Amino acid sequence: MIFDTHAHYDDEQFQEDREELLNSMHEGGVGTIVNVGSDIASWEDIRSLVRKYPFIYGAAGVHPDDVGELNEENFARLREILKEDKFVAVGEIGLDYYWDHESHDIQKEWFIRQLGLARELGLPVIIHSRDAALDTFEIMKEYADGLDGVIHCFSSSVEMAREYVKRGFYIGVGGVVTFKNSKKLKEVVADIPLESIVLETDCPYLAPVPNRGKRNSSLNLTYVAQTIADLKGVNYDAVVSQTEANARKLYHMD
Repeated sequence: MIFDTHAHYDDEQFQEDREELLNSMHEGGVGTIVNVGSDIASWEDIRSLVRKYPFIYGAAGVHPDDVGELNEENFARLREILKEDKFVAVGEIGLDYYWDHESHDIQKEWFIRQLGLARELGLPVIIHSRDAALDTFEIMKEYADGLDGVIHCFSSSVEMAREYVKRGFYIGVGGVVTFKNSKKLKEVVADIPLESIVLETDCPYLAPVPNRGKRNSSLNLTYVAQTIADLKGVNYDAVVSQTEANARKLYHMD
């Protein structure tokens, strides 16, 4: 069964048909979903989702664009939420220099604090890095040594992917790999071992071809898995099976 390692079903784009859509997942070949937090407001919605749906697990953290919301009180609340059943990772956390909603120093400070929280609780991390590859990697080298995790929506070079794989991190691959202009990501997927790749949607964003531009969902991961299969020269079922095993290992579900 397909394992979607990174979704946002708490997003308002799912407001009208969330229940119907999630109830169709099993029939569509999707067995497990991790719903990932991005801001403080998302935490309670994710709590509700993981309680309602047996196949949905949660991650909680604060995205670099929203770290201005964090303070010691909220950080203490995050720690307690992450101790709850079915919360399996700290994320998404990291650096985003594309939007630059928060200063680089504030982003780095809370990135490092959230990495420390993951270490304290023995949880893997979900890393967001946009236009900040070198700073992200430097912080990871210094503060994430020995942690498990995934580089979400990977967009850097083959060389950087190899460095992360060497450190035991997984590379998150979603709809972008199906885009015609995604030459760099295709090269990464072809180069690194299938054992280091996990499937993700980032839904409702980044729907793959042929649904690019539409609202994304985990049901679209069939297109991503087939593209990976073509790039690796293996069959579709092998990709689904191996990426599911990888995701279970990533999130300590073995």
